[in-house]
Amino acid sequence: MVKSVKKPWGGEKHFIHNELSTVKILIVKPFQILSLQKHRKRKEVWHFLTDGWVQLGKREKKMKKGDTITIQKMQAHRIFSKGKKVEVLEVSLGHFDQNDEIRLEDKYGRR
Repeated sequence: MVKSVKKPWGGEKHFIHNELSTVKILIVKPFQILSLQKHRKRKEVWHFLTDGWVQLGKREKKMKKGDTITIQKMQAHRIFSKGKKVEVLEVSLGHFDQNDEIRLEDKYGRR
């Protein structure tokens, strides 16, 4: 998904090219966790601005600053912190609708 382009002065990382998208920076406080969720109408590309953790289905994975991962439609996912603040650039591809979230688990009691 991410395309690296070398330039004489360094380079570029192309995350999205000519697609309908919504871009956010997610900031997760120390020891906090997002909902385990999935989406019907969009996939997401996460680029980690700091080290952090993801859960994909039942599997947890450590992410390093600079890592990028693509979350497919209907794939259960979340980001969490095991101690430090986590910052992630999120690019949602497809129709963005906050009501498209299907929450599977939520520490804060949201549905």
